[in-house]
Amino acid sequence: MQTLLNNRYQVIQTLGGGGFGETFLAEDTQMPSRRRCVIKQLKPIQDNPQVYQLVQQRFQREAAILEELGDGSDQIPRLYAYFSEMDNFT
Repeated sequence: MQTLLNNRYQVIQTLGGGGFGETFLAEDTQMPSRRRCVIKQLKPIQDNPQVYQLVQQRFQREAAILEELGDGSDQIPRLYAYFSEMDNFT
């Protein structure tokens, strides 16, 4: 698989997927160590702008909470980045 997300994260393999999105194992191509990370990609239903906006708000809220909690715990994953690409939230 040769997918590059956000011009930075090289997808190595798909870990799982479902109706709302996919999860990938990837390498950060902009880090010297090419550290590996897990990428969660949410693919919201685009037919309804109101639902899309609600999903976007919840995704941003989840990212903010994960950033706060992950920095203070070794039991919670650390958030390195979040972004929107081609109407998907990653």
